[in-house]
Amino acid sequence: MKTNIKELRKEVGLSQQKLGDLVGVTRQTINALENARYNPSLLLAYKITKILEKDLIEEVFILDDDE
Repeated sequence: MKTNIKELRKEVGLSQQKLGDLVGVTRQTINALENARYNPSLLLAYKITKILEKDLIEEVFILDDDE
């Protein structure tokens, strides 16, 4: 699963560490999400979407056609 987390996180002025702290995960988890190495739970995806000031999860997380 691809994401727009890195770009959106920078737009709102958050570091990986700060975003992780706000949603209750480690900086390493945020890094793994940004690099498409980890698929989040629905709850985590929802929390990240809200912190990044988006209304739809699809604005942050992009499901590949192969998935």
